[in-house]
Amino acid sequence: MLATKLILATKLYVPPAQPTAVPRSRLIGRLNEGLHRRLTLVCAPAGFGKTTLIGEWIAGCGRPAAWLSLEEGDGDPARFLAYLVAALRAVAADIGEGILDALRSPQPPPTEPLLTALLNEIATVEDDFFLVLDDYHLVDAKVVDDAIAFLLEHVPPEMHLIIATREDPRLPLARLRARGQLVEVRAADLRFNPSEAAAFLKGEMGLDLSAEDIAALETRTEGWIAGLQLAALSMRGHEDASSFIESFTGSHRFVLDYLVEEVLQQQPESVQGFLLCTSILDRLCGPLCDAVLLGSSASGRATLEYIERANLFLVPLDDERRWYRYHHLFAELLRQRLHLVSAPSTGAAVGDVAELHGRASAWYEANGLEIEAFRHAAAANDVERAERLIEGEGVPLYFRGTVAPVLNWLESLPGAVLDARPSLWVMYASVLLLVDHTAVEQRLRAAEAALQGIEPNDRTRDLVGRVASMRATLAVIRHDAETIIDQSRRALEYLHPDNLPARTATTWTLGHAHQLQGDRAAAGKAYAEVISTGNSFGDSVYTIAATINLGQLQEADNELSLATKTYERVLELAGDPPQPIACEACLGLARITYQWNDLDAAERHGQQFVQLTRQMGSVDSFASYDVFLARLRLARGDVAGAVAVLVRAEEFVRQHDFVFRMPDVAAARVLTLLYQGHLRAAARLAETHGLPLSRARVYLAQGDASSALASLEPLRRQAEAKGWADERLRVMVLQAVALHAQGEKDGAAQLLDDALALAEPGGFIRVFVDEGRPMAHLLSEAAACGIAPDYTARLLAAIEAEAHEGVDRSYLPAARSLAEPLSQRELEVLRLVAEGLSNREIGARLFLALDTVKGHNRRIFGKLLVHRRTEAVAKARALGILPGEN
Repeated sequence: MLATKLILATKLYVPPAQPTAVPRSRLIGRLNEGLHRRLTLVCAPAGFGKTTLIGEWIAGCGRPAAWLSLEEGDGDPARFLAYLVAALRAVAADIGEGILDALRSPQPPPTEPLLTALLNEIATVEDDFFLVLDDYHLVDAKVVDDAIAFLLEHVPPEMHLIIATREDPRLPLARLRARGQLVEVRAADLRFNPSEAAAFLKGEMGLDLSAEDIAALETRTEGWIAGLQLAALSMRGHEDASSFIESFTGSHRFVLDYLVEEVLQQQPESVQGFLLCTSILDRLCGPLCDAVLLGSSASGRATLEYIERANLFLVPLDDERRWYRYHHLFAELLRQRLHLVSAPSTGAAVGDVAELHGRASAWYEANGLEIEAFRHAAAANDVERAERLIEGEGVPLYFRGTVAPVLNWLESLPGAVLDARPSLWVMYASVLLLVDHTAVEQRLRAAEAALQGIEPNDRTRDLVGRVASMRATLAVIRHDAETIIDQSRRALEYLHPDNLPARTATTWTLGHAHQLQGDRAAAGKAYAEVISTGNSFGDSVYTIAATINLGQLQEADNELSLATKTYERVLELAGDPPQPIACEACLGLARITYQWNDLDAAERHGQQFVQLTRQMGSVDSFASYDVFLARLRLARGDVAGAVAVLVRAEEFVRQHDFVFRMPDVAAARVLTLLYQGHLRAAARLAETHGLPLSRARVYLAQGDASSALASLEPLRRQAEAKGWADERLRVMVLQAVALHAQGEKDGAAQLLDDALALAEPGGFIRVFVDEGRPMAHLLSEAAACGIAPDYTARLLAAIEAEAHEGVDRSYLPAARSLAEPLSQRELEVLRLVAEGLSNREIGARLFLALDTVKGHNRRIFGKLLVHRRTEAVAKARALGILPGEN
């Protein structure tokens, strides 16, 4: 992330209005008329006075302005947002503090939530103000375009956005035009008309030309302000201005090349060399120029003052006249000439452009501007220096807002250069891990191949460890526990003891593997180590990740209050607004508040999860969220909604090959099938995915409590052996229901007593309530026996509240809305009735006397509160006792 101390104040400088500038009253009036609109777009090629016009408008309008001069490196979202906040602080000093805190973390936070927070703060600014984005064309980044489009869509009335650019930005301009929200000033508008050209040439450039010469020159340049200025500079000293103007023809590029030569040739040799050598710099100050022009006798500051007085396209960037920049087009032409000619009498060889960049890099590094130092090192083709600057001190440069520049540089290097320095291959893989993990393995193999021909030492061993650490991280994405453990152990064996960031990351991956394998004690130990080590050097990403994992372990240990505090700590660490990594904490809070039966809070936490993951791409957590959402909808009686969510989850899992999430999705799907009465489909699904808990639920729904108990007993033994408190509680609750269904009321009451003792400290509600009416009968009997009276009263109240709302939580056919359940024989008779068999046919099928069948019918009708066979079948289907007709 771009640290606040690395913000260049010169990018935020509002150019003052020039006292001698030609007044553009016709354009200022047009701009003022559009102040009620959202965007003013000033779009024209270089040299048309875009910045000057905006500066004049701001000076005369009386509104404060936030100004940001953009450059190529600002395409990184974190860097762009940091500068945007810094610019806005010119109008509101305290704006964006929370956003800057979030941006200081190694993992870039999502853009949209940050912009939302920023817009909310902008809305509190009392005075109307301008936000100016100058040189927008230099930022070729979709993420910045999307951010500006979002700002425009939601911009508060207090702010008016102004964009100055050489080309149309990739923004919804057509929509803004249609809505009347756009003011446009184009090249045709900016061109000087004859009267403005005359005022410029006479007033600002000091030329005494005839009206005919002015008109001719205006025609030759087509009102192009930079062309007029260059022409005026070239005419100084020419006695026959008319002849010069007559020979002044050609395209803009040709004209500008010619005039720059004329301007340069009129300057002293030392100034010519200064201009060429310093053209490599985006911004200039005296000490920086002295460093680049090593050995020059002339002072950099004094030369800059001379160039400004000579009006040689030098733009001041601050009020103290310490920092400057060349006019962009002038700088481009100077750089072209720099590569073609040698400087006369400069004290430095202009031809050695790489050496100039190297000197600039050294100066920037010495002054704490590492990003600029890296750019010049890359331009100097100094691979060793660029690599050292990228590595940084503790936190690599690509964690500080420069992912795109670093990646572009690495992509530009020939394979031979990368092979000669295997550390560059490893760095390449590290950067790709942030943006495209599918491309990482190829670079890791290239690094290994390059390492084979190098004598092993501490550095090469560390590189081997970093390769293994990244492979462990890739395996985390696939939930491949065995590979994670193998690669993590290899990494810890090879990584240098001082490489704390990589060792911490590896310890976390090892803990994740232990968690996947169910070894919660080993996982907790690893996460505690990560937090301890991470805090020592401020690597908050893994500190946050490990804290999330600790919360998950506490949740699994039924310590819901402790887990809640841990998840809330994650949200504190993740900033405001939180980083995307905090989404898992939101999902944990959603699960816990669901268990506490606060369904509204659970839904809110779930929505926060969705917001944080909106810009993360496809992550397997989406499937976990859909499982949670399906349970939430079932709790509210929306079976169809739950089914729709799980269909989406299954498609997502299959599409992205997150097969490890399929059992959770299938278990939730079994529940929906049971609620719908589709017992056979539920049984097949439970069997296909090997879900013993789901299989037990199917047995209960089929009225086979004995088989359900047989399926649950091994699960309970396993949970107790491994210390899985959450799994043990779920199994015991279902065992109690099964025992009660089998008529073993004493055993059911005893088991329920044990389950309540496990659940009460955590405040569990839904684990009992979700079992519906059978659990209500069991809890009522437990309360009558004096078992946990306060807790059972709370649980019974929750079940009763749902009953009043019309929500039937039971999927057990014999339990749904019947005062007395149907016996196994009565269920058999009812199923044959539904098939359309007569009483005599039923008797023959079941070897029962006709009177016996009729007696069963009477009892079925009485329990269902109906009078006819058709009514009995319809009621049974409505209650889920019989499968639906589909």
